Amino acid sequence: MFISLWDFFYGHFFRFWMKWLLRQMTGKCELQRIFDTYVGAQRTHRIENSLVYSKNKVLQEATFAAQSEVDKCVDDIMKEKNINTEKDVSFKICMKACLLQISGYKQLYLDVEGVRKRPYDSDNPQHEKLLLKLWSLLMPTKKLKARISKQWADIGFQGDDPKTDFRGMGILGLINLVYFSENYTREAHQILSRSNHPSLGYSYAIVGINLTEMAYSLLKSEALKFHLYNFVPGVPTIEHFHQFYCYLVYEFDKFWFEEKPESIMYFNIYREKFHEKIKGLLLDYNVSLTLKI
Repeated sequence: MFISLWDFFYGHFFRFWMKWLLRQMTGKCELQRIFDTYVGAQRTHRIENSLVYSKNKVLQEATFAAQSEVDKCVDDIMKEKNINTEKDVSFKICMKACLLQISGYKQLYLDVEGVRKRPYDSDNPQHEKLLLKLWSLLMPTKKLKARISKQWADIGFQGDDPKTDFRGMGILGLINLVYFSENYTREAHQILSRSNHPSLGYSYAIVGINLTEMAYSLLKSEALKFHLYNFVPGVPTIEHFHQFYCYLVYEFDKFWFEEKPESIMYFNIYREKFHEKIKGLLLDYNVSLTLKI
């Protein structure tokens, strides 16, 4: 109750007068002061909040600008805030960089969501080719005897036809599995081998799809903002999402064997424990979760 009242009064009264007072003292608007004080994700995050909570519609709408509109938005903001480019030469560059990150994150979510919504289609030659590519990457010395086969269990699928395991994450789950196997082939082979441990083993592909859901949910909840704002100086793309997924796969395998669960039946408990660990790391303004081999 107290926090809600504070948020109301701060947003409607105190913030306005505090900004006004600081402008009189420094001769600079809030956006300029942020650029003077902060760097990295903290800078972009504070700029985003300043724009979102502004009473000026030009500033509010800047966070929804398409990449092609960013230059115009920067000019409009400078006009609204009476910022002279000759006196503050870096403002335009910094504001453009922040807006590209902000708009880029929104577009990245839309791109990932679009892929996630596409179900695996066994009648689609590209989908089938991608699935067979996963097998060849993970089992290069072992031939798949048939498209529908119990052999799929060797790489961690539940049934004879993997298409049923992609329902939750659509084709995104398969794309992530292939991306990790293709770009980190040695690590993928090591993790697949470890997943067959007699007492600590788990279903490699199923866990991989589960981690796709984790990466997606973190992106959707905006928990990946600090990471991406630090990791990508410009516009984040789906490639960066795949790279974060690779980090999760590698780190989860380490986490699983460090924790030594009594049984695979406790998977959901340890999965949530790992999820909370990652969410905690993502709260750091300086976070950049990249796979370093």
